[in-house]
Amino acid sequence: MTKLRWVMPVAAGLALLCAASTAEAPASPKTFQFVLQNGLQVVVVPDHRAPVVTQMVVYKVGAVDDPPGISGLAHFFEHMMFRGTKTVPGGGFSQAVARNGGDDNAFTTHDYTVFHEQFAKDKFRTMARLEADRMVSLDLSESAVVAERDVVAEERRLRIDNDPQALVQEQAEAALYLSHPYGRPVIGWPDEIRRIGRAEAENFYRRHYAPNNAILIVAGDVTQEDVRSVAEAEFGPLQARELAARVDYAQPRRMGESRIVVPRKDAKVPLFLRIYRVPSYAEAAPATAESLELLARLLGGDVTSALYRRLVVERRVATDVSVAYDGYARDSGQFSISASPRSGVALDVVERAVDEVIGTYQHHAPNKAELARAKAQLVAGAAFLRDSQFELASAYARALAVGLTASDVQQWPARIQNLKPAQIQSAAVEALDRNEAVTAYLQPRP
Repeated sequence: MTKLRWVMPVAAGLALLCAASTAEAPASPKTFQFVLQNGLQVVVVPDHRAPVVTQMVVYKVGAVDDPPGISGLAHFFEHMMFRGTKTVPGGGFSQAVARNGGDDNAFTTHDYTVFHEQFAKDKFRTMARLEADRMVSLDLSESAVVAERDVVAEERRLRIDNDPQALVQEQAEAALYLSHPYGRPVIGWPDEIRRIGRAEAENFYRRHYAPNNAILIVAGDVTQEDVRSVAEAEFGPLQARELAARVDYAQPRRMGESRIVVPRKDAKVPLFLRIYRVPSYAEAAPATAESLELLARLLGGDVTSALYRRLVVERRVATDVSVAYDGYARDSGQFSISASPRSGVALDVVERAVDEVIGTYQHHAPNKAELARAKAQLVAGAAFLRDSQFELASAYARALAVGLTASDVQQWPARIQNLKPAQIQSAAVEALDRNEAVTAYLQPRP
């Protein structure tokens, strides 16, 4: 569904200020990798702090793989994988996880789909058996497909159609991409969701859900030998399948900025939104993606950031500012800025204030103090995330799913620390190109 972003709590960010100049990259846990004969990639991230295990199965299929005219099919399968199999019918999967003291969930992006469970270490074999079962034995009966299609359609109505800000985000992303399927919403367009039938579901499942299109990530109180034994016993017997070839899409350069205004009667407050199409971690030159990560922190990371200081504190034209870099993608990434104006302040006033701050970073490199503070926040944030076993596994999942390596995950804090002020300025100049952007206004309508 929606892209998940982790934002450091303001208090945590402020607490790091005194240590900004001395923050060091946290040590990365040692990982192990191997591949089963059927093509399943396996990554082991030992974490012996508690007798708990997090299991993730990452399928290299997402919304970009939806067939033309049937957007939302990959997200639909995120739901279908919980509908049951021949051996574990109905909602038996989640019931079995809960009965064994665990919890489970899933999410879909444009490039990959992730299913995950967390449980006590002595339940590892049971959880692996459940995941292996639904990889090959999913219930795709007509009744199951129709029922879940209706669930997805209702989810879209609740999460997108009834949320003006979500609609504006969707419209802006659709306008950003000239020909790439990143412009289609992960959840799908309403009329195309209704086209999903049993035949479409069976073909999609057969061509994408297979051991040779998946990555098994196990983080927790396990050893490499533990995981290899369980993986070979439960996933090893599954047969590889012929996969649908992934399409490499050309992305023509945009000739100019797009602007949209969305008037909505159900909008309570206005919103300014700009989304830039920028390089991702997978396609960027060395240090470019990390520079964008750091630029997003400098512009809108917390109450000390440049946009918050200028718009909220000094000029008092906005009540809130948000900046995010979404760089874990196979193709281009996104750099987004949003702001909510104060009552009575026009959106174009907010936009001009945003552009003034961006212009500052395009004409001047950040000073050493603010750069050191932003680095400390990002590096400490990475360390804090590793306290969560789920986030630890997720870091490897999102990197490996888009073609990066475990080494990329482990070296990321050091790369952040090594960035120079001139690299941040260069990223601001080259990536924040208005020709490669969409600016959207959400306007409440009486």
